Amino acid sequence: MIELLLFGVFFVLLFIGVPVAFSLGIAAALVLVVTDGIQVLGIVPSVMYPSLSSSTLLAIPFFILAGVIMQYTGISQRLVDLAYLVFGRLTHGLAAVTILAAFFFSAISGSGPATVAAIGAILIPALNKNGYRPHHSASLVAASGSMGIVVPPSIAFIVFAVVAAEYQKVSISRLFIAGVVPGIMLAVAFFIAAILLPRTRKNGRIALDTENSAPELTFANFGKAFTKALPGLMIPVIILGGIYGGVFTPTEAGAVASVYALLVGVLIYRDLKIREIPQLFLEAGISTASIMFIVGVASLFSYVITVEGVAQRISDAVLSVTDSRILILLLATIILLIVGAFIDAISAFYLFVPILVPTLIAVGVDITTIGVFMTVNLAIGLFTPPVGLNLYVAAGIGKEKLENLVKGILPFLFAAFVTLLLITYFPVFSNWLPDLLGVK
Repeated sequence: MIELLLFGVFFVLLFIGVPVAFSLGIAAALVLVVTDGIQVLGIVPSVMYPSLSSSTLLAIPFFILAGVIMQYTGISQRLVDLAYLVFGRLTHGLAAVTILAAFFFSAISGSGPATVAAIGAILIPALNKNGYRPHHSASLVAASGSMGIVVPPSIAFIVFAVVAAEYQKVSISRLFIAGVVPGIMLAVAFFIAAILLPRTRKNGRIALDTENSAPELTFANFGKAFTKALPGLMIPVIILGGIYGGVFTPTEAGAVASVYALLVGVLIYRDLKIREIPQLFLEAGISTASIMFIVGVASLFSYVITVEGVAQRISDAVLSVTDSRILILLLATIILLIVGAFIDAISAFYLFVPILVPTLIAVGVDITTIGVFMTVNLAIGLFTPPVGLNLYVAAGIGKEKLENLVKGILPFLFAAFVTLLLITYFPVFSNWLPDLLGVK
């Protein structure tokens, strides 16, 4: 009865258009009142506050700030220029440029929608001019942006580590490095899908924008483009190198990245004006407030799942039906793919980590693999209709109707799903690199 009330109210509210955060909070509060009376609502602040005051979660506002600064300083444009110079003249060079730019910006922002916003305005028009159909151009950018929560530093990995710590501790550093190989696998899968896309033809030839083709790849041109992009390329090196070298923690890495990005924008690129700094802090603050509000109410929902025994009953029910690792992983994948199409990764972690992590650990799945496969599942949700956030951002930038993008996204969904199955059933893809580097 508790399970039906909790999840039933949540999904009904979600279906009628209530925002995810409010749906979570209302459903959790209603269950508390029904089971223990209205006076129990007094514990709500004491549940939400500790979840928000975690020192680990302090990394989130820093990485968000770094990502916002990147957009103001033109680093994304310089990364695109470098990739375009190297790959732009190839037959599918612009698709490669899109995916590479998304990969590198993901390693800066840690956010899927931020990645789409940063590269979309530059690359969607360019893809259109080079023979890609508009709905495919926007879909490629939307899909590529999903790597933002897989490639380190990832806000999703930070949240997973915090929520999963109650069941089994895993370091954020290990999750970060574990996301590198799956991120590369997604990039390769998206490129293969892009190669197979139909392109506009004139007189039997692909309609290319020859007037704006990539400049000739010479040593001088490469040196110039690389020099301009180098400060941006150094950001993931500083973040990840500092973490794995033991110089600073992931939270401190976010602070270092923010300060470095600010110095690059003001002193090196000089694209960031002093008068713009209050605005970028305001944008970062709004984004942080939205995420942390979701964290607070989602932690209340997770608390209800735990204290009311919902997680344990569901886990016991699943294990009583089957203890097959293959089937349980498949069931978890289906659930996460469906849920990820409707709610964000942070909310999904608080909802399903208490249910899935104990069950998966019981059938022998290690915590690193769980973190990576759940994150990749939810990354796919970022560009899955009807609520995939990346789709909305890409549609807005590309001025395309959402229903057109739904058609264009299908090849990338299939490519991502095949990659997801490999990551899910072959733990080596998640564990090989952190084991090789000795990251615990």
